Amino acid sequence: MAGSRGMIDPAIFEQIQANIDDDSQLRDEVRNILQKRERQGRMTLSVLSRAHSVPAAERTVPRTSHIIATLNLQIVKEALKPARSSIDEQIQTISELGAMVSKYPYYKYNHLWTRHTQETIRSLIFGVWLGVYEPEQGTLLTIKEVGSSMNVPVDVKDRDVFHITTEEYLLALTDLIEELARLAVNSVTLGDFQRPLQISKFVKELHAGFQILNMKNDVLRRKSDGIKYSVKKIEDVVYDLSLRNLIPRNAS
Repeated sequence: MAGSRGMIDPAIFEQIQANIDDDSQLRDEVRNILQKRERQGRMTLSVLSRAHSVPAAERTVPRTSHIIATLNLQIVKEALKPARSSIDEQIQTISELGAMVSKYPYYKYNHLWTRHTQETIRSLIFGVWLGVYEPEQGTLLTIKEVGSSMNVPVDVKDRDVFHITTEEYLLALTDLIEELARLAVNSVTLGDFQRPLQISKFVKELHAGFQILNMKNDVLRRKSDGIKYSVKKIEDVVYDLSLRNLIPRNAS
Protein backbone atom coordinates (compact mmCIF):
# COMPACT_ATOMS: atom_id res chain seq x y z
CA MET A 1 0.00 0.00 0.00
CA ALA A 2 1.46 3.37 -1.05
CA GLY A 3 2.37 5.82 1.66
CA SER A 4 0.45 9.00 2.26
CA ARG A 5 3.35 11.01 0.83
CA GLY A 6 3.85 11.07 -2.94
CA MET A 7 6.86 9.60 -4.66
CA ILE A 8 8.21 13.07 -5.58
CA ASP A 9 9.19 15.61 -2.98
CA PRO A 10 7.44 18.99 -3.69
CA ALA A 11 10.55 20.73 -2.37
CA ILE A 12 12.27 19.88 -5.66
CA PHE A 13 9.91 22.17 -7.59
CA GLU A 14 9.89 24.77 -4.85
CA GLN A 15 13.65 25.06 -5.29
CA ILE A 16 13.28 25.23 -9.07
CA GLN A 17 10.74 28.04 -8.69
CA ALA A 18 13.11 29.87 -6.37
CA ASN A 19 15.86 29.58 -9.02
CA ILE A 20 13.47 30.87 -11.70
CA ASP A 21 12.53 33.83 -9.51
CA ASP A 22 16.19 34.67 -8.83
CA ASP A 23 16.98 34.47 -12.55
CA SER A 24 14.04 36.70 -13.43
CA GLN A 25 15.05 39.26 -10.79
CA LEU A 26 18.61 39.39 -12.10
CA ARG A 27 17.41 39.86 -15.67
CA ASP A 28 15.13 42.71 -14.56
CA GLU A 29 18.00 44.41 -12.73
CA VAL A 30 20.26 44.04 -15.76
CA ARG A 31 17.59 45.48 -18.06
CA ASN A 32 17.15 48.48 -15.76
CA ILE A 33 20.87 49.25 -16.00
CA LEU A 34 20.87 48.72 -19.77
CA GLN A 35 17.93 51.08 -20.20
CA LYS A 36 20.03 53.78 -18.54
CA ARG A 37 22.96 52.97 -20.85
CA GLU A 38 20.61 53.10 -23.82
CA ARG A 39 19.57 56.65 -22.92
CA GLN A 40 23.19 57.65 -22.47
CA GLY A 41 24.07 56.00 -25.77
CA ARG A 42 21.44 57.99 -27.64
CA MET A 43 22.78 61.19 -26.12
CA THR A 44 26.33 60.28 -27.13
CA LEU A 45 25.32 59.50 -30.71
CA SER A 46 23.41 62.78 -30.87
CA VAL A 47 26.58 64.70 -29.98
CA LEU A 48 28.96 62.64 -32.14
CA SER A 49 26.64 63.03 -35.13
CA ARG A 50 27.57 66.74 -35.14
CA ALA A 51 30.76 65.64 -36.87
CA HIS A 52 28.58 65.11 -39.95
CA SER A 53 27.20 68.65 -39.89
CA VAL A 54 29.95 70.85 -38.45
CA PRO A 55 30.75 73.45 -41.14
CA ALA A 56 34.22 73.52 -42.64
CA ALA A 57 36.54 76.50 -42.23
CA GLU A 58 35.23 79.82 -43.47
CA ARG A 59 35.43 80.25 -47.23
CA THR A 60 37.18 83.60 -46.73
CA VAL A 61 40.21 81.76 -45.32
CA PRO A 62 42.87 81.16 -47.98
CA ARG A 63 42.31 77.63 -49.26
CA THR A 64 45.54 76.24 -47.86
CA SER A 65 44.92 72.66 -46.88
CA HIS A 66 46.87 72.97 -43.62
CA ILE A 67 44.91 76.04 -42.46
CA ILE A 68 41.56 74.50 -43.38
CA ALA A 69 42.37 71.21 -41.68
CA THR A 70 43.60 72.97 -38.52
CA LEU A 71 40.61 75.29 -38.21
CA ASN A 72 38.16 72.51 -39.00
CA LEU A 73 39.70 70.29 -36.31
CA GLN A 74 39.29 73.08 -33.75
CA ILE A 75 35.65 73.59 -34.75
CA VAL A 76 34.93 69.87 -34.57
CA LYS A 77 36.57 69.49 -31.16
CA GLU A 78 34.53 72.36 -29.74
CA ALA A 79 31.27 70.98 -31.14
CA LEU A 80 31.98 67.48 -29.86
CA LYS A 81 33.26 68.45 -26.41
CA PRO A 82 30.02 67.33 -24.63
CA ALA A 83 30.50 63.83 -26.03
CA ARG A 84 33.32 63.11 -23.59
CA SER A 85 31.15 63.35 -20.47
CA SER A 86 28.40 61.40 -22.22
CA ILE A 87 30.79 58.57 -23.14
CA ASP A 88 32.19 58.58 -19.60
CA GLU A 89 28.65 58.13 -18.25
CA GLN A 90 28.21 55.09 -20.47
CA ILE A 91 31.49 53.66 -19.23
CA GLN A 92 30.38 54.18 -15.61
CA THR A 93 27.11 52.37 -16.32
CA ILE A 94 28.94 49.45 -17.94
CA SER A 95 31.17 49.33 -14.86
CA GLU A 96 28.08 49.11 -12.63
CA LEU A 97 26.77 46.30 -14.78
CA GLY A 98 30.06 44.42 -14.54
CA ALA A 99 30.08 44.68 -10.75
CA MET A 100 26.57 43.24 -10.61
CA VAL A 101 26.89 40.31 -13.01
CA SER A 102 30.46 39.15 -12.36
CA LYS A 103 29.24 36.72 -9.69
CA TYR A 104 27.01 34.93 -12.22
CA PRO A 105 27.90 32.68 -15.18
CA TYR A 106 29.04 35.10 -17.90
CA TYR A 107 27.86 33.20 -20.97
CA LYS A 108 24.43 32.51 -19.47
CA TYR A 109 23.55 36.19 -19.50
CA ASN A 110 25.99 37.99 -21.80
CA HIS A 111 23.46 38.07 -24.66
CA LEU A 112 21.56 40.65 -22.60
CA TRP A 113 24.33 43.23 -22.73
CA THR A 114 26.73 42.34 -25.55
CA ARG A 115 25.10 44.78 -28.01
CA HIS A 116 25.22 47.58 -25.42
CA THR A 117 28.87 46.87 -24.67
CA GLN A 118 29.63 46.91 -28.39
CA GLU A 119 27.89 50.27 -28.85
CA THR A 120 29.79 51.81 -25.94
CA ILE A 121 33.07 50.57 -27.41
CA ARG A 122 32.13 52.07 -30.78
CA SER A 123 31.29 55.43 -29.19
CA LEU A 124 34.57 55.46 -27.29
CA ILE A 125 36.67 54.56 -30.34
CA PHE A 126 34.84 57.06 -32.56
CA GLY A 127 35.20 59.78 -29.92
CA VAL A 128 38.94 59.18 -29.66
CA TRP A 129 39.27 59.16 -33.45
CA LEU A 130 37.45 62.50 -33.67
CA GLY A 131 39.72 64.04 -31.04
CA VAL A 132 37.22 64.19 -28.17
CA TYR A 133 39.88 62.76 -25.84
CA GLU A 134 43.52 63.69 -25.38
CA PRO A 135 45.16 61.27 -27.86
CA GLU A 136 45.90 62.70 -31.26
CA GLN A 137 42.91 62.87 -33.57
CA GLY A 138 42.71 59.97 -36.00
CA THR A 139 44.16 57.32 -33.69
CA LEU A 140 42.70 53.87 -33.04
CA LEU A 141 42.33 52.40 -29.56
CA THR A 142 43.49 48.82 -29.24
CA ILE A 143 41.28 46.32 -27.41
CA LYS A 144 43.57 46.55 -24.38
CA GLU A 145 43.31 50.34 -24.40
CA VAL A 146 39.53 50.06 -24.63
CA GLY A 147 39.49 47.72 -21.64
CA SER A 148 41.75 50.06 -19.69
CA SER A 149 39.60 53.09 -20.56
CA MET A 150 36.42 51.27 -19.52
CA ASN A 151 38.08 49.60 -16.51
CA VAL A 152 36.81 46.22 -17.74
CA PRO A 153 38.89 43.03 -18.25
CA VAL A 154 39.49 41.98 -21.85
CA ASP A 155 38.94 38.53 -23.36
CA VAL A 156 39.14 36.68 -20.04
CA LYS A 157 39.46 32.89 -20.33
CA ASP A 158 40.69 31.77 -16.91
CA ARG A 159 37.71 32.92 -14.80
CA ASP A 160 33.98 33.57 -15.13
CA VAL A 161 33.77 37.35 -14.94
CA PHE A 162 32.28 40.25 -16.89
CA HIS A 163 34.67 41.25 -19.68
CA ILE A 164 35.02 42.68 -23.18
CA THR A 165 35.27 40.01 -25.87
CA THR A 166 37.32 40.15 -29.05
CA GLU A 167 34.10 39.79 -31.04
CA GLU A 168 32.56 42.86 -29.39
CA TYR A 169 35.65 44.92 -30.19
CA LEU A 170 35.76 43.78 -33.83
CA LEU A 171 32.03 44.36 -34.33
CA ALA A 172 32.46 47.86 -32.92
CA LEU A 173 35.21 48.44 -35.51
CA THR A 174 32.92 47.36 -38.38
CA ASP A 175 30.30 49.85 -37.14
CA LEU A 176 33.00 52.52 -36.92
CA ILE A 177 34.04 51.90 -40.54
CA GLU A 178 30.44 52.34 -41.74
CA GLU A 179 30.21 55.60 -39.79
CA LEU A 180 33.48 56.86 -41.27
CA ALA A 181 32.31 56.07 -44.81
CA ARG A 182 29.28 58.25 -44.18
CA LEU A 183 31.50 60.94 -42.67
CA ALA A 184 33.72 60.98 -45.77
CA VAL A 185 30.72 61.85 -47.96
CA ASN A 186 29.37 64.48 -45.56
CA SER A 187 32.80 66.09 -45.16
CA VAL A 188 32.92 66.82 -48.89
CA THR A 189 29.45 68.36 -48.67
CA LEU A 190 30.76 70.67 -45.94
CA GLY A 191 33.78 71.65 -48.01
CA ASP A 192 36.33 69.67 -46.00
CA PHE A 193 38.41 67.88 -48.65
CA GLN A 194 41.21 66.72 -46.33
CA ARG A 195 39.21 64.51 -44.01
CA PRO A 196 38.19 61.98 -46.73
CA LEU A 197 41.90 61.40 -47.38
CA GLN A 198 42.51 60.77 -43.70
CA ILE A 199 39.49 58.45 -43.52
CA SER A 200 40.58 56.59 -46.64
CA LYS A 201 44.04 55.82 -45.26
CA PHE A 202 42.67 54.82 -41.85
CA VAL A 203 39.92 52.54 -43.19
CA LYS A 204 42.20 50.86 -45.73
CA GLU A 205 44.62 49.96 -42.94
CA LEU A 206 41.73 48.59 -40.87
CA HIS A 207 40.48 46.60 -43.85
CA ALA A 208 43.94 45.12 -44.35
CA GLY A 209 43.93 44.05 -40.72
CA PHE A 210 40.55 42.36 -41.04
CA GLN A 211 41.76 40.45 -44.08
CA ILE A 212 44.37 38.74 -41.91
CA LEU A 213 41.71 37.34 -39.59
CA ASN A 214 40.07 33.94 -40.03
CA MET A 215 36.55 34.59 -38.75
CA LYS A 216 34.65 31.79 -36.99
CA ASN A 217 31.71 33.90 -35.83
CA ASP A 218 29.02 34.05 -38.56
CA VAL A 219 27.79 37.53 -37.65
CA LEU A 220 31.32 38.90 -37.47
CA ARG A 221 32.25 37.24 -40.77
CA ARG A 222 29.28 38.84 -42.54
CA LYS A 223 30.03 42.24 -41.04
CA SER A 224 33.72 42.04 -41.96
CA ASP A 225 32.83 41.01 -45.51
CA GLY A 226 30.80 44.21 -45.79
CA ILE A 227 33.83 46.40 -45.05
CA LYS A 228 34.82 46.28 -48.72
CA TYR A 229 31.69 48.24 -49.65
CA SER A 230 32.59 51.01 -47.23
CA VAL A 231 36.14 51.03 -48.60
CA LYS A 232 34.83 51.41 -52.15
CA LYS A 233 32.46 54.18 -51.08
CA ILE A 234 35.36 56.12 -49.58
CA GLU A 235 37.60 55.45 -52.59
CA ASP A 236 34.90 56.84 -54.88
CA VAL A 237 34.81 60.04 -52.81
CA VAL A 238 38.59 60.47 -53.00
CA TYR A 239 38.59 59.65 -56.71
CA ASP A 240 35.96 62.32 -57.43
CA LEU A 241 37.93 64.89 -55.45
CA SER A 242 41.06 64.02 -57.42
CA LEU A 243 39.25 64.36 -60.74
CA ARG A 244 38.06 67.83 -59.77
CA ASN A 245 41.55 68.88 -58.58
CA LEU A 246 40.16 69.59 -55.11
CA ILE A 247 43.05 67.85 -53.41
CA PRO A 248 46.76 67.95 -54.23
CA ARG A 249 47.90 65.05 -56.38
CA ASN A 250 50.54 63.95 -53.90
CA ALA A 251 48.06 64.11 -50.98
CA SER A 252 46.04 61.16 -52.23
